[in-house]
This record gives sequence, structure tokens and C-alpha cells, in this order.
Amino acid sequence: MKNILLPTDLSDNARNAINYSMELFKNELCTFYILNVQKASNYTTDDLMVAPANTTIHQSVISDVKKKLNVLVEELKENHPNENYTFHTLTDYDIFTDAIKQVVRSKNIDLIVMGTNGATGAAEVVFGSNTLNVIRKVDCPVIAIPQGFVYAPPKTILFTIDYSDHFVTEGIEPLMDILAKHRSSLRILKIKEDETITVADFDDKKHMKDFFKSINHTFHSIINVPTALAINSFVQIMDVDMTAMFIKRETFMERFFRGSETSKISYGTRVPLLIMHS
Repeated sequence: MKNILLPTDLSDNARNAINYSMELFKNELCTFYILNVQKASNYTTDDLMVAPANTTIHQSVISDVKKKLNVLVEELKENHPNENYTFHTLTDYDIFTDAIKQVVRSKNIDLIVMGTNGATGAAEVVFGSNTLNVIRKVDCPVIAIPQGFVYAPPKTILFTIDYSDHFVTEGIEPLMDILAKHRSSLRILKIKEDETITVADFDDKKHMKDFFKSINHTFHSIINVPTALAINSFVQIMDVDMTAMFIKRETFMERFFRGSETSKISYGTRVPLLIMHS
């Protein structure tokens, strides 16, 4: 059984990510934790003064949210009556990433699925601030669903390895689960600084051939192209349904998000992106 966390701010983007999850995990035994996080800065004194005198400030802030989450769960149950899904709603009054960390630990979360939240500033244009912060600060696999993306079975998945990284299998279970469930084809993209083939490159390719031997897979490389731009180009050319990658905060993370403004903007998360932590 999978434990999946679905953060929501009750926006259309968040609901779209939840809908994607319902389709992606069809016919599986899953427990979904739907989490809404409130923060004190969202409320004014006037907001809190309308609450009945016998309620706490915390209760007054989250009571309406709880009702909306319950309505959401009833809609999901009605739309997916034949699935082995269990739903739990959670509300918290905290810093967003701290709330996520607590749920990941307490509920033994296997995967977080969340929508991009539509930030328009160049520094956050890839995912939006909340999703980006979760990827940076929470040690749990994340699938980021782009705004307005309509579910399509992930028949072709792009797995990207940055020039400074090597193939690892620890933490790769989310990718393997999706590949097996959907009988997906795998495109393995190595981003390189030049055409040199090292012994480590040769060993990596041999390891991947053995590891993915039961999966339809092909190898590709792109030389001297910014990471985000390379992924974006490959997605468009090869008709990819999902991308996947490992992120090391001190290397690939910086390279991926600190590139040129052009590469950030051009990427724009066109398809769902699975982030795994090595």
C-alpha cells in the first residue's frame, strides 16, 4: 500500500494535481493524505474576531477549510467508487515546508504529488515557490504537476542524469513503480559537457543496461546545453509524458535552478516531473 501526500491550497492547480493522482494510481491500494496548511500572516484581526467566543483562534481559522476538504473527499469518492482508495484530511497552522515534513514523518509518506502554484517571478518560474521549497527542503520523492496538465498515461518517461552525477539505484523505487505499472518506455538522457567518454560513463551505461534490462529503454546524450533547456527540448522532440531525475542539493539542484533566466523560463515544466533524492 502506498501512502501519498496531496498538499492543497484549494486552488484549481492543486485540484488538477489531485485528479492526476487519482488516475496515475488506478487499481492500486493507496492512502491519500490531503493536507491544507494555513499561516498566520494570511489572517487579520478582523478575520479572527468573527469567530464565536467559545472557539480558539486556531479552530476559527481552519474550520471552514475542514469543511471544504470534506466536500473534496466526498467528490473524490463519488468520482472513483471502484478504487481501493482511503482518504484522510489534514489541516495545519504552520510554515508550509515544516508542515510537510511533519506529515511525511508521522504518516510514513512514500510520495508527494502537488501542482505548481503559478508563480511568475523568474527565480521561481520552474515550479512556483511552494513546490520548489518542498523539493529543496523535504527528503521525499515529489511529482510536480504543471498548471492545466491533462492526465495522460506515462507511456514514455525521460530519466535525466546530469554531467556531474552517476547512476544510482538507491531511492529509485518511485520511478520503477511507475515504469512497471504503466509498462512505460524509458529514455535515458545524459547531459555532458563534451564528447569525452570516461570509464565512469562506460560503467554507468553498463549498470543501467543491466538494471533496466526488463524495460524498453534507449540511451541519449546532449552536449553543452543548460540542463533545464536540454530537458525541455527533449520533451518536445520525443513526445515524453513524464520526466524523472535525482537531485543532489549541492550539485544538480544548483545547476538546474541557477542557470540562465532564458533556460528557466523556457523549461516551464511542460509535463509532470518526478524528483527523487539520492
